[in-house]
Amino acid sequence: MAERMVGKQAPRFEMEAVFANKEFGKVSLEENMKNDKWTVLFFYPMDFTFVCPTEITALSDRYDEFEDLDAEVIGVSTDTIHTHLAWIKTDRKDNGLGDLKYPLAADTNHTVSRDYGVLIEEEGIALRGLFIINPEGELQYSVVNHNNIGRDVDETLRVLQALQTGGLCPANWKPGQATL
Repeated sequence: MAERMVGKQAPRFEMEAVFANKEFGKVSLEENMKNDKWTVLFFYPMDFTFVCPTEITALSDRYDEFEDLDAEVIGVSTDTIHTHLAWIKTDRKDNGLGDLKYPLAADTNHTVSRDYGVLIEEEGIALRGLFIINPEGELQYSVVNHNNIGRDVDETLRVLQALQTGGLCPANWKPGQATL
């Protein structure tokens, strides 16, 4: 049986990544915590696919809204940083990503995907998992869905804002509305 992760300390990670400036470096949960940032960590199956670029670019197009909420977005797949860079350098009209505003990390040894419970072992790829981690390193939100279904950026932002209220948010709560 799977172990509960929400409400506990999130698995720590450090991965090689391609940053918005197209340079290689490392991303880590510890760095975001040190900078008092929320972390929006999302996993996707693989580069050069069809649903993935719609999500990755949609999040990038709305990155400023995450930044305004003191959140760092990190995309992760089991592909290499070199494959990530090639995909970023491919224009959007050619099924590429074009410029991104946040890093894409490479979980080539599958450790982070496994730690977050999204690795499809027999395929060596991740499910579409999305995790929101507070600045203290506690996993606050987790959603995992089938690889055929893309995620909703509005819902991710709504949940992040709800978590940041510190209050009780009723069903269909929207930013600006009262909490319970």
